[in-house]
Amino acid sequence: MKTIKNNKNIQKRLNININDYKKYSEIYSSIEIEIIPIKDALGKFINIREKDRKYFHIFFNDNKEKEIKSANLNNTEEISKINIIIDYQVKSFENLFSYCKCIESIFFKKFCRININNMSYMFSECSSLKKINLTNFNTDNISDMREMFSGCSSLKELNLSNFNTKNVERMNHMFERCSSLEKIDLSNFDTNNVVNMLEMFNKCSSLKELDISNFSINNVTNLRGMFHGCSSLNEINLSNFSTNKANNMSKMFNDCSSLKEIDLSNFNTDNADNMSYMFSGCSSLKN
Repeated sequence: MKTIKNNKNIQKRLNININDYKKYSEIYSSIEIEIIPIKDALGKFINIREKDRKYFHIFFNDNKEKEIKSANLNNTEEISKINIIIDYQVKSFENLFSYCKCIESIFFKKFCRININNMSYMFSECSSLKKINLTNFNTDNISDMREMFSGCSSLKELNLSNFNTKNVERMNHMFERCSSLEKIDLSNFDTNNVVNMLEMFNKCSSLKELDISNFSINNVTNLRGMFHGCSSLNEINLSNFSTNKANNMSKMFNDCSSLKEIDLSNFNTDNADNMSYMFSGCSSLKN
């Protein structure tokens, strides 16, 4: 395969010794990601960690002759696929693809490690991302998923049914501004340890249905704007919502203009000190 071993610029940034490349690739390739950039792509395709955290290796599919010449893509580089290998030292995926607006598709080909603990902002502002395959994704020890998909405005579907979220504490802004998202599978989400769901689905304006009947929010304190701006949402199942610790519910359903019915029979508002604009703009609400 074509590697970056002759590319002095990236090699320097990643602190890779030419002779060590093959060894690193073979030993530490328990995570491998395939990226497809948009046509005539410009911009970052990955956030290379600086200083003492340079553990990403980059290579291309073997039918390409050109190598990447910088951390960014430019008009002279006709690249159809990019592969990333992430070494064992990396424990956090925070900001890994943040603001990488030139990516159209991400496929996790291999994910055999369980030492990753942070995925906050991981795909944040990937505004061209249309397809993401998380079949092999491992989230067993993740504690932070805040803003993980925020600003992924081209994504229409997300299947997160294989996510293990038992250790996650923060889901605030997780899907915020996923304005094209029409379908999302959260059927296996375990939210028992989550404390913050602030604006979790804020401005998911194309989402018509949302089944979160399996959500347990006993420890969540902040529900502010959780469904704010979900203007196409006409059905939502909150049958398992117990809001015992919630102190902020302001704008929770604000501008859910298509919502006709909502069952709040399990809501406990004993600790709520802010419910301002909770149903503001719910112009279709009848029951």
